[in-house]
Amino acid sequence: MDALRLESFTRAVDDVERTQYEILAGLQKAQSAFEEQRVYPHLGQLVKLHDGLMTVLKRTEEFRTPETGRITGIDWEEASLTYEWPDLEDTEMNVVEDLIRWAIPKIRDAIEEGRSVYEHVEDNMELETVGIVPKYVQEGYLMVPDRETDVLHVLRYELSIIQQEGEKHRALRTSHCKAVQQGGFDQHPSDVKLDLLEERRDLPNPATYFSDTDIDVPYKETLLPVVKRCLIRHLATEMGERA
Repeated sequence: MDALRLESFTRAVDDVERTQYEILAGLQKAQSAFEEQRVYPHLGQLVKLHDGLMTVLKRTEEFRTPETGRITGIDWEEASLTYEWPDLEDTEMNVVEDLIRWAIPKIRDAIEEGRSVYEHVEDNMELETVGIVPKYVQEGYLMVPDRETDVLHVLRYELSIIQQEGEKHRALRTSHCKAVQQGGFDQHPSDVKLDLLEERRDLPNPATYFSDTDIDVPYKETLLPVVKRCLIRHLATEMGERA
């Protein structure tokens, strides 16, 4: 089954039991992934779904008054409601609301399972600098060892600052440079960095970071997303110290 979406909840109008079954199946798919220590993309999708459903409920309660009239639908993309006069009645919207309230605790339980995996990986990982850290850290390299395949992944990163509605958001874009086979022994990150300086001369003194961990978890679905989030926080600290 595909990932759960806000639009899934409108199907309750036609068949509540079928929609409940589909929601439970979607949650089971995510929970099975968490049991296999695969966080991405399920955790982010569930958090987004939960936030969207809570927004719909909040706005439903805020606008359910005789002055606004009867709720007739939902714009799922904008998480907004549409209305028409007169007062509220027992409508299809009530069925959707009941389904949302039924689903939210189950979604929260699944989110907690995913977060426990995420936090376990984060607690067993350290982000180390490789060599001298330059003043400019918005671009550089990130080394992530994949213990399952005995490979060291080398990525180039670029940090962007986005201003949106008065708030500052940081986005980290990465591109894969190469995979270094470890061959039973770990090549020292400093040696890998020296090779990078020879191979890629456009960054003469790059900020370089190495994520040190001994746990075996899926690289793409878990390890890399956790490391990238940790690097964003680390870079924010580095830039703040230099402000």
